Amino acid sequence: MATGLRRARLADVHELAAGMPHATRIEGPRGNAIYQVGGKSFVFFRTPRPDAVDPVTGERYTDVIVFWVPSESDKQALIQDPESPFFTTPHFDGHPSVLVRAGRLGELSRQELGEVIEDAWLARASRKRAADWLAAHPPR
Repeated sequence: MATGLRRARLADVHELAAGMPHATRIEGPRGNAIYQVGGKSFVFFRTPRPDAVDPVTGERYTDVIVFWVPSESDKQALIQDPESPFFTTPHFDGHPSVLVRAGRLGELSRQELGEVIEDAWLARASRKRAADWLAAHPPR
C-alpha cells in the first residue's frame, strides 16, 4: 500500500458502492447487502457457503464480499499473487468476479478498493452509463 493512503474499511465498501451513479442497495434473502446498477449486481456480501472455508478450522467464512471484474484476465491479475487478499473458489470458476474477506480489507488502501468497486460497476453498468462515467472520470 502506498505511503499516506488510508487503509480500506468495511464501511468504505458500502460508501463507495452506494456512491456509484444509479447504484441501488437491496437486501439479499438473509439480509446481506447487494449493490446493483440497472438491476445487475456489482458488489454483494455473500452468505456463508461450503466452498469458502478457513483451511485450518474448516469453518465457513462469514465475511466474504464478491466484486465483479471486467474479464478473466482482470480476475487473474487480482488473485495470482498468493499475498493478495483477493481469492476465488471453484464455485466461481468461469465467473467474472473475485472474492475478498472483510477481515482482509485493511490490506488495501481506500483508493485501491475504490478502483475495484469502480471496475465492478463498469463491468455491470449499461454501455451508455459506463461511457458517460468514463467521460467524466478519465483514467489517471
